[in-house]
Amino acid sequence: MLSSDVEIKGNLKFTGELQFEGKIEGEITSEGILSLGDTATVNGNINAGTVVVRGKVNGNINAKDKIDIKTKAEIFGDIKASKLSVEEGVTFVGRAEVNPNKIAPTAPPPPPGPHPPPPGATRPR
Repeated sequence: MLSSDVEIKGNLKFTGELQFEGKIEGEITSEGILSLGDTATVNGNINAGTVVVRGKVNGNINAKDKIDIKTKAEIFGDIKASKLSVEEGVTFVGRAEVNPNKIAPTAPPPPPGPHPPPPGATRPR
């Protein structure tokens, strides 16, 4: 656990599980579980297996498994995960992509437009 009196300027990388209550200016990277407490402030992007947010995040969050946003959390950035849980009372300004089956978007059909004349047809003059 990193308590509320911890301030980090730089990137943080860890394995396993981390309970973070402090402040960081930089990127957080892990394959494990990151839990941001009520007093946590992150100014940077987060890439982790699972992210639980109770504090403030100014940056994008990318989780391989799940993002769990708890009451009173504040997120200003885009989020991307296979699963998403959002409690009532959350502030979230950004875009969300939740794609548990990792389905690629399909191309839209071509717009209707002028078609070339069939072979052998004459054009009006």
